[in-house]
Amino acid sequence: MSAPAITRASPAGVLPASRTRPLRVQVALAFFAIYIIWGSTYLAIRYAVEMIPPLYTAGFRHLVAGSILLLWCAWKKLRPTRAQLRASVIIGALFFLGGHGALHWAEQRISSGLASLLIATEPIFVFVLASAAEKRWRVNARLLVGIALGLGGVALLFGKNSLMSGPGMMTAAVVTLLGALSWAVGIVYSRKSHLSGHPLLLSALSLISGSLLLLIAGTVAGEGRGFHFSAVSHRSWMALAYLILFGSVIAFTAYNWLLEHYSPTLVATHTYVNPIVAVLLGWLLANERVTLNVLMAGAMVIGAVVLVDRGMARLQKD
Repeated sequence: MSAPAITRASPAGVLPASRTRPLRVQVALAFFAIYIIWGSTYLAIRYAVEMIPPLYTAGFRHLVAGSILLLWCAWKKLRPTRAQLRASVIIGALFFLGGHGALHWAEQRISSGLASLLIATEPIFVFVLASAAEKRWRVNARLLVGIALGLGGVALLFGKNSLMSGPGMMTAAVVTLLGALSWAVGIVYSRKSHLSGHPLLLSALSLISGSLLLLIAGTVAGEGRGFHFSAVSHRSWMALAYLILFGSVIAFTAYNWLLEHYSPTLVATHTYVNPIVAVLLGWLLANERVTLNVLMAGAMVIGAVVLVDRGMARLQKD
């Protein structure tokens, strides 16, 4: 991050205290948003889908958040191109319909902590899909160990003594993995499309497109039958409001701000922290079971993500 200009009254190389303090607070709050707030959204999703149909939950969440960001873009006088509009539909389908739609649906049946650990496998999918798209299978020891460790962690989560004993839990876990795969496809597509434009505008368009697809899919799936806003509990409304304001608008803005000032590798460390936060909050606030198998599998999955991330960074340097 570029440092603020040094005033003439300041000693050489020393920033005024009044300038450094807000900067440090701003950075700390931004990392808090992508570490803690994003980690807490898994539990918020679980509370929201208790009373609101899952595809509608994700659709309402992204429609409001996308509208807020789109108004921001309008204030900045940002205008989309036809290519950006077309790409936003594809990215919205992969990220939000496939990725978030699957996650919201699955959290009706599996714990928020378990869902977060399964979603954490996404970087492994990204590496495999990106390599397949480029038809170049460059690997190193970290990548190989990371992939093996990640597969082992997922296998442990699906084991006999895991949290998959309830009805429909195995199916929900598989759907969660498919959601992670869909999100990974979206990442690879967005990289390959070489679509230029303001990231805020592209994100707003993708959120709006994804929300409309989610609401259409939810209606086709029959989520509107028997659903009444008046029947939704206070907790589910509060959870949805939290997802919109904190999970989508605040954390997303912080994420974009950090990407503008810090390396993607540093910002991507949120993928290591989010599952830890999700499991701890699920255990503390929702009485979600945390067995030895879950702890071991969690350590393996998070370790795998770290190794895969560092292995891909090493490949880029070579």
